[in-house]
Amino acid sequence: MSGLLNDIKAIAQLREAQSGKWEAIKPEHAARMRAQNRFHTGLDIARYTAKIMRNDMAAYDADTAQYTQSLGCWHGFIGQQKMISIKKHFGTTKRRYLYLSGWMVAALRSEFGPLPDQSMHEKTSVANLIEELYTFLKQADAWELNHLFRALDDAKSSGDSAKEQEVISKIDNYDTHIVPIIADIDAGFGNAEATYLLAKKFIQAGACCIQLENQVSDEKQCGHQDGKVTVPHEDFLAKINAVRYAFLELGVEDGVIVARTDSLGAGLTQKIAVTHEPGDLGDQYNSFLDGDVIENAADINNGDVVIKQYGKLVKPKRLASGLYQFKAGSGEDRVILDCITSLQNGADLLWIETEKPHVGQIASMVNRIREVVPDAKLVYNNSPSFNWTLNFRQQVFDAWQAEGKDVSAYQRDKLMSVEYDTTELGQLADEWTRNFQRDSSREAGIFHHLITLPTYHTAALSTDNLAKGYFGEEGMLAYVQGVQREEIRQGIATVKHQDMAGSNIGDDHKEFFHGDAALKAGGKDNTMNQFG
Repeated sequence: MSGLLNDIKAIAQLREAQSGKWEAIKPEHAARMRAQNRFHTGLDIARYTAKIMRNDMAAYDADTAQYTQSLGCWHGFIGQQKMISIKKHFGTTKRRYLYLSGWMVAALRSEFGPLPDQSMHEKTSVANLIEELYTFLKQADAWELNHLFRALDDAKSSGDSAKEQEVISKIDNYDTHIVPIIADIDAGFGNAEATYLLAKKFIQAGACCIQLENQVSDEKQCGHQDGKVTVPHEDFLAKINAVRYAFLELGVEDGVIVARTDSLGAGLTQKIAVTHEPGDLGDQYNSFLDGDVIENAADINNGDVVIKQYGKLVKPKRLASGLYQFKAGSGEDRVILDCITSLQNGADLLWIETEKPHVGQIASMVNRIREVVPDAKLVYNNSPSFNWTLNFRQQVFDAWQAEGKDVSAYQRDKLMSVEYDTTELGQLADEWTRNFQRDSSREAGIFHHLITLPTYHTAALSTDNLAKGYFGEEGMLAYVQGVQREEIRQGIATVKHQDMAGSNIGDDHKEFFHGDAALKAGGKDNTMNQFG
């Protein structure tokens, strides 16, 4: 007997035990509603999706072709439509996640209005968005299952037992829209206690994976902007511990922590690390500080700070802001130390923020990390902050030049030009771009590829195209031709927007609750019928 039929039988037994008081309750309807609401709390979701991530990480370790992907979403509806699209085109949500970007929360979800990515938005905005995303994903389950249950009703009405069994099998083996969310907690929004409290909110909302960066919380900058300031490892590890404690307290033992390092592009630190002996972690951090060797006491001025570095007294370079400066060119070595230290102290995955999408550069760092931690793997930001077209065309140009190939037909600094789109160089660069995720997962240890804020850009682009036509000469044709006609022809579910918003689910519930007295919206006069 199937899961659905077992559920119907169990509820029927409960009904019979009520001596007629539940006479109006139909076990088929209750079982149907139960199937449409599989996850009751955010913690149910976090525990379920954490296991998915752990299994995917193990699959990647066995075969690097099994990497995972996500797109950043700033609204529940956007996340829902993304997962519906994935199921429609690929038949499964396997290895496809959601990414929740702090950048987009700051820019689009703050009560202050649009803000830069500097941790100025409300602390609970991300947790609220996690809950919103899962509300919409659960609704997608209910919506799709509603169609299956209606198909089951039709099969029963027509006496088609083969079709009935087919639909029951689809219901019993249903592939949920609920997938892991990698949630951006920025630099923790305060001290370790603040990070712990906020992490609990994330997890209770459903997050199985939390991304934490090593910037100073009150100096936080977007990863692709200047002025980034990092913290000593001791401070960062305390926050990793805080997130792990939050997972364990809430019973999400498989919870995943992504440790992000911004050291490659960060030239400053807020404070000098505590060190107890040469070579300890604090001493290694301080060894990267730029400074002047002190030859005699007269070189020390009022207010100067002096440290011992490689056996010599050194006065670190201190800016007017009170921040200390790292040695030029030390970024990659700091990244390696950050990553090894994080993995050795509780992090599960790494995030290295780079200035360009270059497989060789990423691999060179990962290979060094793997000399110490062999199974190290990355979450990588396929960022819209990169000019992907220009970057890959320049990479092809440089590769050709190194091979001795004639590149005189191309101007390296103008390779973004449309005139290069159909050239051999332009086409090869597009091929490199197409293969970037496959190549870097194989060669540079990238387990998860994400685009932080793609839907920010797609919303702007599609709105611009519609506004240009609708308010111009095309008028209503701009919407009909560019939107509705394409929805119909491409099978986009939102063309029946009433159904997508739950109208049919509501009608079915009215029938459950009111019986023949139900006043339903889906009758012959519903204009949604025009779409078949």
